[in-house]
This record gives sequence, structure tokens and C-alpha cells, in this order.
Amino acid sequence: MSEMNTCVVGIGSNIHPEENIREAIRILEEEQTLLSVSAMVETEPIGITDQPAFINGAVKVSTSMQQVEFSAYLKNIEDRLKRDRTQPRFGPRTIDLDVVVWNGKVVDRDYYTRQFLKNAVDEVL
Repeated sequence: MSEMNTCVVGIGSNIHPEENIREAIRILEEEQTLLSVSAMVETEPIGITDQPAFINGAVKVSTSMQQVEFSAYLKNIEDRLKRDRTQPRFGPRTIDLDVVVWNGKVVDRDYYTRQFLKNAVDEVL
């Protein structure tokens, strides 16, 4: 049996956010082991402010994948939910999924600078 890894994934959307976040969580629950889900909160856009507000939160997941493989897997979920990668970095998106904590270690510096992300991650840890 392969070793299981535990991670926290930051999740966000500002294009049909309720629908896309619900679908991303459903996929994670179906394909991995979903351990917990934070409250989802509305946040103002960062960088490009002339766009709809975001809904953000975090989920805790157990997976047999290694970190690099799991990050690629999250990008695949984003693609399945039709994320447009031609948009600017801080532009609108159907879904944004990022590994924030891997096996207890913070691996995304945004955890330290975005209070909404820190709150969501801390809620599921």
C-alpha cells in the first residue's frame, strides 16, 4: 500500500463560483479522500479589480499521489472545469486550485499574505 499524503487545497472562483466550487469539491470527493471543507467566503479581486468578487475557501484531502503529481492533477480539474488559461494571472477564472499545505508544511507563500486563505486553511487543519 502506498503512503498517503495529506494536503490542504485553496479553492476559488469568480465565474459561476457556487457551481464551479461545488463541482470541484465533488470531483475531489469522488477521486480522492475528502477530509474537510472550510466555510466559503466572498473576497474582493486582487490585482485586476474590475471583475466580479471571488468565492474562496479550502479543502483538506488525503491522496496517494506525490505533490508534483497532485498539483498537475489539480490543473487537470481546472481544465475539466474549463479554466481559460489565456486570461491574465489575476483575471477571472472558473476555478483556481492550489496546494497550500502538504503534509503539514506550508508550500504556498500566499498563506502568509492573504488573510482569507490563512483563515480557510487554518479552519480545515
